[in-house]
Amino acid sequence: MDLLLDAICVVDTAGRLVYISGACERIFGYLPHDMIGKALIDQVHPDDHEATIAISREVMLGRLTNHFENRYIRKDSSVVHIMWSANWSEKDQLRVAVAHDITERKHTEAMQAALYAISEAASNAANLPVLFRRIHEIIAGLLPASVFCIALHDPQENKTDFVYNADEGNQDLDSVNADTLALCSAVIQGGQPIRLKAQPNTTVTPNPLNIRDRSMDWLAVPLATTAGIHGALIIQNRLSAPAFTEKDQQLLHYISTQIATAIQRARMHERLEFLSRYDQLTKLPNRMLLSDRINMALARARREKGKAAVLYLDLDKFKLVNDTHGHAIGDQLLQVAADRITRCLRESDTVSRIGGDEFVILLETLDQPEQAHAIAEKIREALNAPLFFDELELIIIPSIGIALYPDDGDEEKRLVDLADSAMYQAKKSGGNRAHRIDE
Repeated sequence: MDLLLDAICVVDTAGRLVYISGACERIFGYLPHDMIGKALIDQVHPDDHEATIAISREVMLGRLTNHFENRYIRKDSSVVHIMWSANWSEKDQLRVAVAHDITERKHTEAMQAALYAISEAASNAANLPVLFRRIHEIIAGLLPASVFCIALHDPQENKTDFVYNADEGNQDLDSVNADTLALCSAVIQGGQPIRLKAQPNTTVTPNPLNIRDRSMDWLAVPLATTAGIHGALIIQNRLSAPAFTEKDQQLLHYISTQIATAIQRARMHERLEFLSRYDQLTKLPNRMLLSDRINMALARARREKGKAAVLYLDLDKFKLVNDTHGHAIGDQLLQVAADRITRCLRESDTVSRIGGDEFVILLETLDQPEQAHAIAEKIREALNAPLFFDELELIIIPSIGIALYPDDGDEEKRLVDLADSAMYQAKKSGGNRAHRIDE
């Protein structure tokens, strides 16, 4: 029996080993005499205790058990996956079991399953935060982690952002500690995974990274594609879990490429989505998104018998600014105008740059038509505040047209066209004012 690759285990009614064959050392890391007399359950992975005790009771009731799987903690603190076949000898009052090591198979299956799950998450995630949470769930199913962080690096700006940071007790933390920052920087710069074993003794010699929390293991891997290193993934072990092993590092490093590719594709998709719905210069909604919001607001106003307004805003003499001071100053002026208009609005309102120096503003859920005039005046005053570029002082002078729902029209095109016409009337009257078409 000592020549068999599988371990033969004989356990008494108290769960203590009375015999184990020579494969014991290869599978569990112990010599047979180290395990004889010991309770086998003490070496079972903590997460598998309950299921193992339940199946042991089934065996002792005389039910033959085949292909039961659980995990054990080896002498070197690594995890071994075992498939058991077991039977009960009523005459001898002993359990006889065969332990087959399936760790390699489980390792391969875990990698394949993780790759598939990450690929599926990349296809189905509605946005990047959802993808990050799903990646966390996938990794948590493979490796115990009390801290889980994803950092993305921009080499052009030499800037690293922690886009996802969570621990078991407090999901979605706002900040990361110095240890996580140090590991992240080292992995991104070196391009290689880092595994730090726990050293509970606080008197140990400081490590080169000066990681202060050594009570648990750390594992960090780069997020790299063929285009380069895009960030890092960092986890810290759970206090009660077995130590991270070389295989754990290999597993995380292997699937990190798939994670990096998934994140890169999701970011590209999000960027394209943004460009299709937002103005690149001002980051305001574009004409298409504005149209969607106006139609949604009008549908809501019809249901609730509410009021709304559309403002059409043009910056007077903007072309002169471009011609005199250059397009760079003109672009900055547009960005300042967008910010000042936004600050004058409520959260439910929308401001859109629809081209050049023209903005359209949607005001939802108005109590009285006079509110539209009040907001237009607030915007005008905000834009009139002096604007300084080094020694250059500029004043933004707007002309604003107002169209009210339902008084002036009940559909998008009608309201926008009327607000546009009212804006031109304001401009003809000298500009720097708000005007409604029938006033």
